[in-house]
Amino acid sequence: MIEYEFWNLSIDRSKSRGAVCHMLTQAAEYQGWELERLRKDPTGARTVRLRRKIIRMRSTL
Repeated sequence: MIEYEFWNLSIDRSKSRGAVCHMLTQAAEYQGWELERLRKDPTGARTVRLRRKIIRMRSTL
């Protein structure tokens, strides 16, 4: 069974689309996060939910 950890972000409307895209690309490339959900509410604020797999080490003894 695959387990994930989640990171919820709230991004205000003052951030440009390009800045948000750059930030999410950096998180994906260097930290292993993937986009699960991005919502934009009527005020322009964005709610982002990122996830990444949890890799558990198993004992070989």
